[in-house]
Amino acid sequence: MTIPNTIPITEDLVAAHGLKPEEYQRILDLIGREPTFTELGIFSAMWNEHCSYKSSKKWLRTLPTSGPQVIQGPGENAGVVDIGDGQCVVFKMESHNHPSYIEPYQGAATGVGGILRDVFTMGARPIAAMNALRFGAPDHPKTKHLVAGVVAGIGGYGNAFGVPTVGGELNFDARYNGNCLVNAFAAGLARTDAIFYSKAEGVGLPVVYLGAKTGRDGVGGATMASAEFDEGIDEKRPTVQVGDPFTEKCLLEACLELMDIGAVIAIQDMGAAGLTCSAVEMGAKGDLGIELNLDNVPAREERMSAYEMMLSESQERMLMVLRPEKHEEAEVIFRKWGLDFAVIGRTTDDLRFRVLHQGEEVANLPIKELGDEAPEYDRPWQAPSPLAPLDTASLPQTDVAAALLKLLGSPDLSSRRWVWEQYDTLIQGNSLQIPGGDAGVVRVEGHQTKALAFSSDVTPRYCQADPYEGGKQAVAECWRNLTAVGAEPLAATDNLNFGNPERPEIMGQLVRAIEGIGEACRALSFPIVSGNVSLYNETLGEAIPPTPTIAGVGLIPDRAKMARIAFTEEGQTILLAGGPQGWGSHLGQSAYLRDIFKRAEGTPPPVDLEHEKRVGDFVRSLIRNGKTSVVHDISDGGLAVALAEMAIASGIGARIDEPPANADAAFFGEDQGRYVLACSLGDGVLDELIAQAQKAGVSLIRIGVTGGNELKLGEAHAISVAELEEAHEGWFPRFMDGRTG
Repeated sequence: MTIPNTIPITEDLVAAHGLKPEEYQRILDLIGREPTFTELGIFSAMWNEHCSYKSSKKWLRTLPTSGPQVIQGPGENAGVVDIGDGQCVVFKMESHNHPSYIEPYQGAATGVGGILRDVFTMGARPIAAMNALRFGAPDHPKTKHLVAGVVAGIGGYGNAFGVPTVGGELNFDARYNGNCLVNAFAAGLARTDAIFYSKAEGVGLPVVYLGAKTGRDGVGGATMASAEFDEGIDEKRPTVQVGDPFTEKCLLEACLELMDIGAVIAIQDMGAAGLTCSAVEMGAKGDLGIELNLDNVPAREERMSAYEMMLSESQERMLMVLRPEKHEEAEVIFRKWGLDFAVIGRTTDDLRFRVLHQGEEVANLPIKELGDEAPEYDRPWQAPSPLAPLDTASLPQTDVAAALLKLLGSPDLSSRRWVWEQYDTLIQGNSLQIPGGDAGVVRVEGHQTKALAFSSDVTPRYCQADPYEGGKQAVAECWRNLTAVGAEPLAATDNLNFGNPERPEIMGQLVRAIEGIGEACRALSFPIVSGNVSLYNETLGEAIPPTPTIAGVGLIPDRAKMARIAFTEEGQTILLAGGPQGWGSHLGQSAYLRDIFKRAEGTPPPVDLEHEKRVGDFVRSLIRNGKTSVVHDISDGGLAVALAEMAIASGIGARIDEPPANADAAFFGEDQGRYVLACSLGDGVLDELIAQAQKAGVSLIRIGVTGGNELKLGEAHAISVAELEEAHEGWFPRFMDGRTG
């Protein structure tokens, strides 16, 4: 049914568009009259939280975004970082949380499609994808359905498009029962002299619609993503887009051809808010006006209204300002790939955003103010109350071996093989490490030695307990995972997932997490070059845990000197770098405390950023100098879980010395800034390495040796590697088969 442009604007209609009364008054003051129905939709699209960042802009400005390697920071479709030799890596992470909860397959699939477009819009060919997923408790009736749908959607889109999924995360927590998180990451390679931007230039130039046809799917999607869920969640199902990865693959090839012939002045993905956001952003960035004629928009449904066309989030579409002399050549390319190519407007010099439909002007708005005058809030925030440290004396001693088996077979620490085996991790033929290690690694095609590493990290339970330390730790762990494979961390992208910012306690979580992220990024020279904020992640007033996901990219100059987590032979010396003399001490907010004692208490482990950088730089130097090729960072589950993962990955056991202090804290403490290394050392080499570590101000301790088919942890009884593997690999398949809760 066609929606007329003459619908009267009522208070209820304004509220249904996610606009507060004071925001609507701001619109009236701005344009000096009542908006048309289409104009109301345009303002709703541009001024919602998802597109305008109105609650977070103030704090996002405090993040470090520049550095000698940064070519493009936040503000474009994706960030761009120089990797030398005339090449750059283009990357970003974005959320598709709300759509994935409503319709998991299409929600996740179109999240992958959208982030891939963000990358190739910049002129980069996608080379890697990751995803960070959070679901509710395993025994919640909806969890298994969501896991199955989201994983299938990610695999269905990414595999068909032809990009390897090289890493990611998946966690369970009851606080995600009503609002799962799906954060999608993509990275691509481009030439530094062939990066494309969204800033329109030149007056009277054609504005061209590229790609698939426009339908009614996704109308109002960005507005839906800027509100919490309530009992009417099922009514929002039509706002979820439908993706077609085969069309997207054609769009990629057509766009790259278009760029090669020099036809593109400016180009923008039609993502959130569709045609509205892409047109406004292109014009406003170039200090130009845009006039659109919707009669020329390729539509796949009949009698679509101007409102529907402007707010549709149909997938696989781009908007471009075209060099007129290249029109015919450009159109031939798109027709060859079976895609639509239509001139739907022009650039103007009047700074107006005009929309025509069926001979009528349905919108005429000031283009700069649509973005620049969006509300910006300095919302009241309340700092989270500090927690008391954990009273470790209240914890009884446990059987270390039994506790390790329980942790390895728990929902959060079990193997994710069931998930990543549904993804194509090897397509394109450049993957050097598949999921399961510290970071995904992809060789730089066309270069003899270089590779890029990718990791995604956050520990929501730390962020819940202390958002500031949790924000620091998310950055530090991502940096550490890149370091652990031998990569120099270059830059990061963030995906800040929080509840309703209108609640001071939630806004306090966001503020403190951003402060922690900023401090860590500055200390580690790890700037944020792109990202996304996803707020209102709550259902019936219950918010998710604060989840500021950090994804990072690192450069390996010589891929022949790359580390993995698997032991490589028997008789290797096992070293602990960066640990205290007692090996480990911090059990507050640990996986051990949660899964063995069902307790969530104490402060999370503090992150000493100077220590983090010192240890990481030292470990990276050992990898680069060929001293070790076996490295694993220590995170959830502590030293014992790290050692078990290394043994499982290789099939080689290890004998670990009796720790000098409390065995539970030594093996399961989650102290930060630590790595396990395995080295094949000759006479005197260990003393030499320890002396180098002391000179660098880094603790380096021998803790054991590899060998046999068992993992022996101090005086605890040995566990066969086969038993470790069975515990680690068994939980997820049983859960998805319905044999466990």
